[in-house]
Amino acid sequence: MTEQKPKASKSSKNTRVKSCVMTKNTQIIELLARGGRASIREMMNATGWQTHSVRGFMAGSLKQQGKTVTSNIDKGGERRYRLAVGA
Repeated sequence: MTEQKPKASKSSKNTRVKSCVMTKNTQIIELLARGGRASIREMMNATGWQTHSVRGFMAGSLKQQGKTVTSNIDKGGERRYRLAVGA
């Protein structure tokens, strides 16, 4: 007789996915809020997301939260992003 492992319920799986996504969202917000600004590459490395996912998060989710993201090109020619003051 073999023992069967109990199957994980769908709700517990969804909870794990949501908590992981929230952590990645928080990581990007923290990078954008710091004084030194953040590049797309830094946000990709922190979250494991692809370029289009990082850009989509900034353009969509942050906009829905009422936050504004600004960007500038640094002396090295790399575009860096940050949360606008008061966002």
